[in-house]
Amino acid sequence: MDSHGQYEQQPVWTVVTTDIGPLLLAATRDGLVNVVFHATDAVRDKALERLASRLGTQPVEDPASPLLAEAIRQVAAYFAGELRDFDLPLDWTLIGGFNRQVLRELASGVPYGTVVGYGDLAGRAGQPGAAQAVGVAMGSNPLPVVVPCHRVVESDGGIGGFGGGLETKRKLLALEGVLPEPLF
Repeated sequence: MDSHGQYEQQPVWTVVTTDIGPLLLAATRDGLVNVVFHATDAVRDKALERLASRLGTQPVEDPASPLLAEAIRQVAAYFAGELRDFDLPLDWTLIGGFNRQVLRELASGVPYGTVVGYGDLAGRAGQPGAAQAVGVAMGSNPLPVVVPCHRVVESDGGIGGFGGGLETKRKLLALEGVLPEPLF
């Protein structure tokens, strides 16, 4: 195998600037594998260490990678209000079992501009009554924004928790027209 072929096997990453701060995007040849909020240097380095240990190989920074090009384009279009549905290959390596099942249901079944309750989503994933487990699945989502865990809210109207912080969740829901734009 030539050295270029070896390089193709390596996950690639870049950081993009968005309205909710810097986002780390990482991809493998199977698809987008990780999106990380608030990707300042310290957060980015920790995320890359975690990725390397989970994937068994060190991700390389390559903003020009064809593996990332479409993800970068779609993320920019989403924040510009020009894209409602991400259409990207996703690599689900970082999550399995019930969590993956719930996140797949969320990705395919909860469209832009809508929200779903934790309990409702549990029912759709075939586990009615597992609202708390759904909360855990959202918290472990390796692909936030693209797999829209920000669209999962409390059934009583509460906004619910969010790995990226509540301000980020509010901004994403405001972008999608679900909430009024935050005043401050």
